[in-house]
Amino acid sequence: MWWFQQGLSFLPVALVVWSAASFVFSYITAIVLHHVDPLVPYISDTGTIPPERCLFGIMLNISAFLGMATMYVRYKQVSALNPDKARIIRLNKVGLTLGWMSCFGLCIIANFQKCILYYIHVLGACLTFGVGAIYMLVQTILSYLMQPEVHSKDIFWIRLTALLWCCSSIVSMFVSSVVLYSGLYGTNLVQKLHWDPQEKGYTTHIISTVSEWSLAFSFLSFFLTYIRDFQKISLRAVASLQGQTLYSTPQSFRSDEQGLLVAGSI
Repeated sequence: MWWFQQGLSFLPVALVVWSAASFVFSYITAIVLHHVDPLVPYISDTGTIPPERCLFGIMLNISAFLGMATMYVRYKQVSALNPDKARIIRLNKVGLTLGWMSCFGLCIIANFQKCILYYIHVLGACLTFGVGAIYMLVQTILSYLMQPEVHSKDIFWIRLTALLWCCSSIVSMFVSSVVLYSGLYGTNLVQKLHWDPQEKGYTTHIISTVSEWSLAFSFLSFFLTYIRDFQKISLRAVASLQGQTLYSTPQSFRSDEQGLLVAGSI
């Protein structure tokens, strides 16, 4: 059995590979069609003009659903490992809520382009990466609380490193973006897809775009730390027969006659 066939380890792998592919494919398409500059454009700029916009949107929507599935499995795993620890259970529920909010933000990014509905796009980015960073913090805290019985110290330090990488990228991108769009370098820069290296603000623009790519891959890298954990978990979907028909349940049908209809591994 290959390593990605063990348990549900294919979920975080699929999330990372598919999300990275959505960035790379839309970037390549935009470059080939000369819609953006080859040197580190904004990720959002590579999904602004058709046809790459269509590719970008559909692939990120799928990434959002993969993210929701991955976060749910992680939630169920932590719950199963710590059934009697109220503090961990509460944090785990908070983490799932934050994670799904982050996935919803990714759907907003995918469907509301930067050059068309800028403020809604920024809202989606804040949900995805801002709330996503808090999700990473919660999971890092959970990893700390579950060591050494469940987690080793190594996995805690790896997740903490990914969290610090993500936070530093957020700070760098926020500061550079505020400076870039402050009006010092002109107006309507949101719509600008091509930059001349001799232009004022070009250095700030590059710092901002590099920070965005760094942020995206720091966020994805965090989910790679789930692979080993997910090798040790599987879920089963169980359907319980509540009646003899798919319509109204006869009164004579007793609860002790209910049985398992389906039980299979996901």
